[in-house]
Amino acid sequence: MNSEIQILVVDDEESLRNVLEELLTEEGHKVSIAASGEAALTLFEVQRHPLVLIDIRLPGLSGLEVVEKIKLLEPDTQVIMMTSYASLHTAIAALRSGATDYLIKPFDEFEIVTSVINRTIEKVRLLHDNKLLLSRLHKHNDELQNMNRVLQELAVKDGLTGLYNHRYFHEAIAIEHARARRYQRQYSLLFVDVDQFKHYNDTHGHPQGDELLKTLADLLIRRLRQSDTAARYGGEEFVLILPETTKQNAILAANNLRQLVADHPFPGRECQPDGKITISIGLANFPKDGDQPRILIDKADQALYQAKKTGRNAVISPEDEI
Repeated sequence: MNSEIQILVVDDEESLRNVLEELLTEEGHKVSIAASGEAALTLFEVQRHPLVLIDIRLPGLSGLEVVEKIKLLEPDTQVIMMTSYASLHTAIAALRSGATDYLIKPFDEFEIVTSVINRTIEKVRLLHDNKLLLSRLHKHNDELQNMNRVLQELAVKDGLTGLYNHRYFHEAIAIEHARARRYQRQYSLLFVDVDQFKHYNDTHGHPQGDELLKTLADLLIRRLRQSDTAARYGGEEFVLILPETTKQNAILAANNLRQLVADHPFPGRECQPDGKITISIGLANFPKDGDQPRILIDKADQALYQAKKTGRNAVISPEDEI
């Protein structure tokens, strides 16, 4: 806040208004004047003044009434009440109405007037600095929270596809396995691999291969339920956790996903050996195919290997059971 303060002087005595305006202007402040409470409120509604000097007795609205309305509009505005009726009662009334300080008229010593005004101006500046500091702290706190959210996402998300990463997958399957085991429920695990991905990369380049993986990730996200988890296991391999899913339903879901990918118009798919982009899927189910996450992972991975071995673009489960 610069040294200039917006000050509103309210008094029905023209001579006093002029004296205070001149005094405060010489001190480098911008001064507005009003001869009545109504005029003061009109000015204040247009321009919020951080400091108001106001007579306690005014034609129409009293100074106390004006201060109450001003405080409703801007609680932090500092008020110096001026009164010709010096008494404990008027001082208490002024302070209770929200005034910071008060001055007794007539002003015999302008040094006292200047001292009271400067003290209040210092409070105005302190309040402003505190607000500014609080605003900066809130801003830095918001930035820090945003940064923490980004870092948390980076810790669990794959940078290319936006899916969860290998590390998060192992945490997720441990949680889902514990839940399913405790409540005697089922879940299924799908390992998904892009067929002939090396050929696609060699033909179109790695940037285009990255675009294919991102598109495939989008297809997975659109097809899965909110309760499902999709992660990039590594390279062109993805893994899906399907809670509350039997082996039969997992096979149906896997074949739907396989067909969705085969039908998708990936750029450059005509150059692939089969003329399209396809995926192979290996799956395992808890509890049918194992009672530990590592066993299910091994079973799904072995099933994926068999899907590749048998000609790709296939869905295989352990022992090929349905």
